Amino acid sequence: MRLFPRLLLQHLTGVAVTAAVLVGAAEVSAHPFIQHHVNSMIAQMGAQEGHMRADLTQGMRDTLTRALLTALPVALVVATLFAWLAARRVTASVRTLQDGSRALASGAYHRRLAVTGEDELADLAGSFNTMAGALERVEQGRVELIGNVAHELRTPLAAVRGYAEAGQDGILPPQEALTAIAREMASLERLARDLSVVSRVEGGQVDLHVTAVALEGLLLQARERFALAFEDRGVTFTVTAPPGALQVHADAERAQQILSNLLSNALRHTPPGGAVHLRAERRGAVAVVTVADSGSGVKAEHLERIFERFFRADAARTRGDGSGVGLTIARGLARAMGGNVTVSSVPGEGSTFTWTVPVA
Repeated sequence: MRLFPRLLLQHLTGVAVTAAVLVGAAEVSAHPFIQHHVNSMIAQMGAQEGHMRADLTQGMRDTLTRALLTALPVALVVATLFAWLAARRVTASVRTLQDGSRALASGAYHRRLAVTGEDELADLAGSFNTMAGALERVEQGRVELIGNVAHELRTPLAAVRGYAEAGQDGILPPQEALTAIAREMASLERLARDLSVVSRVEGGQVDLHVTAVALEGLLLQARERFALAFEDRGVTFTVTAPPGALQVHADAERAQQILSNLLSNALRHTPPGGAVHLRAERRGAVAVVTVADSGSGVKAEHLERIFERFFRADAARTRGDGSGVGLTIARGLARAMGGNVTVSSVPGEGSTFTWTVPVA
C-alpha cells in the first residue's frame, strides 16, 4: 500500500477508536451524574418516588445520546479532513525528498528543496540542501582537479615528446635530448608525489611521528638547502633563529617539508635583487615561523585561495618549477601537527607566510 492511503487509514482508525471510546465513556460516566441531578430536581420539586424519576432519567439519557449522535458525524468529518490534510502534507514532503534524491543520484547536484515551516520536515529539507551543497562542492572540486591535473601534465609531456622528436630527427644530440627528457620526467615524478601527499593530507591519512624537535636545527637545515638556490637567483636570503634551545612538537621530516614549500614559493615569486627573510620566535605556547619576501604580493581576494590546489592568481602565468600544491601541502601538514599556515600580503610589496607550531 502507498504511503498516503496508509497514513490516511491510520489517522481514520485513530479517529474511529477515539470516537468509540468517547461515546462509551460518556454513556458509562454519565449515569451517576444524571442520577444525582434527577435526585436534586425531585427534592426541589417535592415529588415522590415514581414514574417522574424514571421519566427524567430516561429523558436526560436520551438527550445525551442524541447530542452525541448529532455531534459525532460532524466531528468525524472534521477529523477526516484534518487527517487527509496531514497525510497529504507528509506524503508531499516525502515525495519532494524522493524527487530530490533521484536528482542527486543522477548528478543534478544543483537541486535544492523549498524549506517551509519550522517543523522536523523543514529541518529535513534544510539538511538535504546542506548535503546537496556539499556534494556540489565536491563534484566541482573533482572536475577542477581533473582539469588542473590534465593541465599540469600537458606541459611536461609535450616537452618530453618534443625532445624525443628532436633527438630522433637529429636536431639535438641524443645525450642532450635524453638529459632534457630525464629532467621533465623528474618534474612529472614530483607532481605525482605531491598529489599523493595532498590526497593523504586532505584525507587525514598522513603518517606523523611527532617528537620534540629543535626549531633552530630546522631553520639552519633549511638555510643550508636553499642558500645556493637563492644565490643563483640573486635574492638575499637571511635566517633569524630563536634564542635558546626552543623545541617544538612536530614531525621533523614533515616540518622540513613545510619550510621547503614556503621557501620555494618565496623564491619563485621574488625577483632578482629582492630579499627573503626566514624568522622564528616564541609566542606563549606556540612558536611562530615567518617567511617574508619582497615579491609581487597577493591581492586580498586571493589570499585564502592560494592554499587551494593548483590555484593561480593570474591564469595566464605558467607554474614554473612548482607543482601547484606546495602551499596546500604546507597548510595541511601544519594543521595535522596542531598548528596552521596563514598569509598576509601587500600587492607590490611582498607577502609574509606565518607557520604556527606548538612548543614542546
